Amino acid sequence: MLRKLSIAAALAGIAALPAGATRGASSQIVAQSLLMPGVSYQRQVEFTPRGPVVLDVVIAPRPDGSLYTLAPSLSNNAVVGTETLTGIEKDVTASTTAVGVNGDFFAANPGGPTGILVRGGVLDSAPISSRSSLGIAPDGTLTVTRVAFDGIWHGSGQRRQLDLNAPPVAGHTTLYTPAWGPATPAETGVVEDVIGSLPPTGPSQIVTGAVTQVVQQGGTPIPPAGAVLVARGAQAQYLTAEAPAGSNVDIRLTLTPNWSGMAGAIGGGPLLVSGGKAVFRANEAFDPAQLNTRSARTAVGQLADGRILLVNVEGGSSAYSVGMTNYELATALTRLGAVTAMGLGSGPSAGIAFDGTLLSRPSAGAEQPVSDALLLSYNGVYAAPPATDVLSPNGDGVDDTQTFTYKLVRASQVTATLSGPGGVSVPLAQDAEQPGVHTLQWAGPGAEGNWQFTVTATDDQGRTTSAERDFSVNDTLGSLSVSSAAVTFQLTHPAKVTVNLENGNGIVVATLLLKKLAAGPQRVTWTGRPRSGLRVRVIATNSIGTASLVTPFTARRH
Repeated sequence: MLRKLSIAAALAGIAALPAGATRGASSQIVAQSLLMPGVSYQRQVEFTPRGPVVLDVVIAPRPDGSLYTLAPSLSNNAVVGTETLTGIEKDVTASTTAVGVNGDFFAANPGGPTGILVRGGVLDSAPISSRSSLGIAPDGTLTVTRVAFDGIWHGSGQRRQLDLNAPPVAGHTTLYTPAWGPATPAETGVVEDVIGSLPPTGPSQIVTGAVTQVVQQGGTPIPPAGAVLVARGAQAQYLTAEAPAGSNVDIRLTLTPNWSGMAGAIGGGPLLVSGGKAVFRANEAFDPAQLNTRSARTAVGQLADGRILLVNVEGGSSAYSVGMTNYELATALTRLGAVTAMGLGSGPSAGIAFDGTLLSRPSAGAEQPVSDALLLSYNGVYAAPPATDVLSPNGDGVDDTQTFTYKLVRASQVTATLSGPGGVSVPLAQDAEQPGVHTLQWAGPGAEGNWQFTVTATDDQGRTTSAERDFSVNDTLGSLSVSSAAVTFQLTHPAKVTVNLENGNGIVVATLLLKKLAAGPQRVTWTGRPRSGLRVRVIATNSIGTASLVTPFTARRH
């Protein structure tokens, strides 16, 4: 037996649409919630002549790199390979709470991102100059532009070109850093210089390391704090002669424009919004069909006040969501208030997730792996929604006890309280606690009405954050029972009551009762054709609030 709260206005305190933004006249908000402090989520449905379109919209504070951070994350922490978006989020859940979208376009084998990747100021993957890249400044400002790459290695001879963490290309020299994976690609006929120690490869900086070993084959382990320089074909002779074991090698990875000050960057494209206006044709290196076909798509944008937009368009179904073209997504972003925005990967891999759980419906029917993701992380105390929206401590065995869960990412001094009707305050915890997930329980007694759970944490860096979650105490409805002929339940207070018969998808098959009832035991009868897989839902509404009980039911002929 399950209890659910029927909420007339979704969740109070959710961030509204940005100032100046408009919503299409034919669109509806079908779900919304507060994911974490300051970060809201909406699922919108637009009804268009082409069919319905579902948009998942996240609005988050400006990522200043302290409490909120926007940064790319590699699948399996390596360029090689892929992982689901929810898996990438689960990999970081101990150190942060994150909402994210799929990242760049990628090739399934070996799985590396197509364009740029900068993590923590370190360049892990080179950009494509014919497509846009997204740069994330330390103050949270987003820049979308085309970026060119020039990689150079220099030993005892002249400066020579190199690729960065890329699949092998005949006649090329490639630098493989630990971001690539555990080892260089398996190859023959190559020369590999192992650089045991190499500073992080920041854009437009010269870093120097000593060659500690020369290997004549691929599959060489990459030192955790070093790199491996691999030369093929005619380039092998230069690496052998100009960078022997014991010599020093200079590495310079240049980005134009100079993005050495960017905290993070991710590839994708094309440019969708510039100066608050939708870009119809960005003239980037994409197949026109890739832009003009309606499909699932993802984008990142920034509002005029610095807040971040993460938007996912669901696709793949003419009945559920037909998806959008690239320009339709650009137009949707301007309606949401974006002043700048860039597209990310599209198609079956497009998706949006929170704390390891998908928010979007996969167009391929199941979540697809991706090469990288763009995560908006929150580093304060996080409180999950209470175990039940309506606490009903009436002894019927359903929702008699409330459970609160919160997560700390750093050691903190914690205070947890409840506030209820009439200004009542109930202390739940006050203690020093270690990082991790913590649980509290409360069974009342408490006055009926609206309550709020608040947890405040001051971490070991002196930073204080709080999280709140609302619920209600309502004893109006209890003791729901269903027999073959009757539905019985108890009303503690008078209420307007609806009794529905639903199928497994929650669709109402029949309404058995809709009327005001006095307090006391209640009985509703119904006879119909035998049918399995049904359930009965009782909804009671009065001045205290709205609550419901639902239980499985199998109808039988009498």
